[in-house]
Amino acid sequence: MKQLVRTALAALLAAPALAQTTPAITPAPAPPAAPDPLWRKSVKTGLGLNESLLSSNWSGGGVNTIGFNALANIRANRKSGPHSFDNEADFLFAFSQTKGLGYRKGQDRLYLDTKYGRALNERWDMFLSLNLLSQFAPGYKYDQDAAGNDRARLTSGFFAPAFLTAAYGFEYHPAPYFHLRLAPFAPRLTVVNRVDRFVAALGDTPYGVNPGHSTRFEVLAAQILAEYDQNLSPTVNLKARYVLFANYEHLNFQEIDHRLDVGLTAKVGKYVNVALNGIALYDFDQSSNVQFSQGLTIGIAYAFQNFVDAKK
Repeated sequence: MKQLVRTALAALLAAPALAQTTPAITPAPAPPAAPDPLWRKSVKTGLGLNESLLSSNWSGGGVNTIGFNALANIRANRKSGPHSFDNEADFLFAFSQTKGLGYRKGQDRLYLDTKYGRALNERWDMFLSLNLLSQFAPGYKYDQDAAGNDRARLTSGFFAPAFLTAAYGFEYHPAPYFHLRLAPFAPRLTVVNRVDRFVAALGDTPYGVNPGHSTRFEVLAAQILAEYDQNLSPTVNLKARYVLFANYEHLNFQEIDHRLDVGLTAKVGKYVNVALNGIALYDFDQSSNVQFSQGLTIGIAYAFQNFVDAKK
């Protein structure tokens, strides 16, 4: 019995020593985080189709129609120290084909923008940018002539008009989803290919370009551009772009140009989305009233980016 007690006591006394000599198990180190890509790229696309087909004896009335719309937004941005280089291509096109009316263009936008920035501090940059705004397809004004006959008169076309603006100034970016460009010097070139085609529908100086010329150069001008692009929820995105352009030679409230593009997109499934797009425009060279267009579509969508969004 005494021998059993001695053995138990010896085991108890040896236990702390064994615990001290047993090596501690350390967790495996976490894998290193993937480095940020040299170019931060993103692609958002959407495609929609709607149609109605009625039999010839459909008593409820109506006509056959088919509609198509497509949108795409492509970005490629790079930042190296205080230097940044941002590029964007933004496209939108929609049309319908209606029996008895034929082809009608709905929305049409071709927007390209490239910008170099040099950081002054965390929220302010000096920048130099160049952007192009035009459309893809011809547009028409539908009305009646003096005899009451329907007619379609050409009002726009590819690169007619096209607005090419170079801007120099300062950019404020307090958050990843918002930036504001203030450019006190922003010369703009307006291009209207074969301007004589539009005189009948738009007057003597379509888009401010005189007949016999194809361009108008506004050297002394200013531009303000504000852009907001944020996910309101995991499935809803709001994107808005506002542009103000003022010619110092005609610096009055009536002749300052304003344009607002807004897009609200909601994902219904992995590849299905609902998109609401709207454009509001005031350009004294085009009309003395505000112009607007709006489109609502349901279609397929695809999005891709090679980076993780910064936490807001």
